[in-house]
Amino acid sequence: MPDLDDRTRLLEQLLEERILVVDGAMGTAIQALDLSADDFGGPELEGCNEILVESRPEVIRKIHRDYLAAGADIIETDTFGGTPLVLAEYGLGDRARELNRLAAHLAAQAAAEASTPAWPRFAAGSIGPTTKAITVTGGISFEGLRDTFREQVLGLVEGGVDLLIIETQQDTRNVKAALLATDEAFAALGRRVPVMVSGTIEATGTMLAGQGVEALYASIMQRDLLSVGLNCATGPEFMTDHLRSLSAIAKTRVSCIPNAGLPDSEGRYLETPEGIARVLERFVDLGWLNIVGGCCGTTYAHTAALAAMVQGKRPRVPALHHRTVLSGIDFLEVGDDNRPVLVGERTNVIGSRKFKRLVGEGAWEEASEIGRKQVKGGAQIVDVCLADPDRDEMADIVTFLPELIKKV
Repeated sequence: MPDLDDRTRLLEQLLEERILVVDGAMGTAIQALDLSADDFGGPELEGCNEILVESRPEVIRKIHRDYLAAGADIIETDTFGGTPLVLAEYGLGDRARELNRLAAHLAAQAAAEASTPAWPRFAAGSIGPTTKAITVTGGISFEGLRDTFREQVLGLVEGGVDLLIIETQQDTRNVKAALLATDEAFAALGRRVPVMVSGTIEATGTMLAGQGVEALYASIMQRDLLSVGLNCATGPEFMTDHLRSLSAIAKTRVSCIPNAGLPDSEGRYLETPEGIARVLERFVDLGWLNIVGGCCGTTYAHTAALAAMVQGKRPRVPALHHRTVLSGIDFLEVGDDNRPVLVGERTNVIGSRKFKRLVGEGAWEEASEIGRKQVKGGAQIVDVCLADPDRDEMADIVTFLPELIKKV
């Protein structure tokens, strides 16, 4: 088998030449089989799709093969909920690395079997958002998220995936924890694979944590990513404005992996393969996309329709620009039409005696109030400096920034 560097080069070469297709929903394919509790290993494990890579590997192998037969270039591992955090709900937290390794091996093996020199196939390690989001649900620390993602990444890379997809993300802090986890896992294993990031924009127009698609990209654009994009949440029609904005700013490739429409009152996804292909074809013809696929409710038929649609279509060319963009919850582009951009500089221990005194006293509430007043007074950016060799600067940063974020 070619080494991972060769696989990465091949993947990137293909993305230059054509639009690649990611498979449809693993969960939808599993649900269609109407498996029993025994298939999962007992009633206490029923519903844990990730255990099927051990209890019924032939089932997962067939799903992979069927998506490949439908025309998928990339198949995803059965590991959407494969972090120790999620698996712990079934008493499997300590087996996360092992189960991810098994899942990766099944997908990589299926991709290798279906590959030909003219049509190579790839296995992507699926990394879902977990059941916790720092900004939305709380209940976990940034370090805790990073640790749980790292264990999953270790197993996926050991099992032989060609790339990772950090998907269905609703909180950029979770995304950053996952990205740092990939760095740590790659360093520990001495090898790396490409990484896709895919956020989820709700019908409200933002992620659950509040960022729009441009703010999400600005928050992670410094990373060397294979692609950024959107998946889940809505059908493709609702993604139109978001993909237009993302395509205009992204310096890397863009993916779109929508649900089969919005679910009805009974939880059914009714968007047809032809309907999804028709909408995504419009996005492709507008030059917005490099990777397409299907999320919740999509089937082998949806994958086949997308595979047929992209034939002969040219992939998007990543944006080349030198725009200055920033983000908190909101997106800010610094340009000729919005100058001057006002920077609040009083949350700075070097420039403000009052702020330095409050930090020294541990008066974090009052110190963060200085930042709030600057924003209320018109500042679009808050400059924070806690550089003080007489204090534990990292501890001050970790303590102060959450207080400031609550106010700003």
